[in-house]
Amino acid sequence: MSDESKLETITLGGGCFWCIEAAFSELKGVVRVVSGYAGGQTENPTYREVCEGETGHAEVVNVTFDPTEISLQDLLAIFFVMHDPTTRNRQGHDVGTQYRSAIYTHTPEQEAIVEQAILEANAAHIWNAPIVTEVAPLKRFYPAEDYHQDYSMKNPVKYKFYRWNCGRDQRLRALWGDEAGFHGS
Repeated sequence: MSDESKLETITLGGGCFWCIEAAFSELKGVVRVVSGYAGGQTENPTYREVCEGETGHAEVVNVTFDPTEISLQDLLAIFFVMHDPTTRNRQGHDVGTQYRSAIYTHTPEQEAIVEQAILEANAAHIWNAPIVTEVAPLKRFYPAEDYHQDYSMKNPVKYKFYRWNCGRDQRLRALWGDEAGFHGS
């Protein structure tokens, strides 16, 4: 068991939080993943309010990890290939600001690492377009309703159906080919 005092948390948005949560939950060194909302102006938003696009929040996950087992740089590398960070306010068929690519940092050190990772990825021309991921300090994280937590594990058939129909896997396959490795699918 990891020493809680040495753990770090970063908040990531890459479209539907179910897909991001499922992928990060599989990683060695990730201690906890909580689906929720961040980056908006409404206090205590509900899923319905966020989906309507009026709260300003993005669907995100709080990823708590042990940096002695997995680095923030490694988490970011995985994050950038598990969704399309070059498309603003859209992942697959999910469209709206609530599905934006976003990284909400918890410390100035994290923000510097994130900015450097984006610079390096853009310089490497990994994608045909620049990364448009929003980067900002986390102001407030609101956990999603209980039925959203661990959704892929609690509802595997519904999750796989959603994941295919939302277009995420098709977009990732177009970006990375068949060897993309569809985390959480």
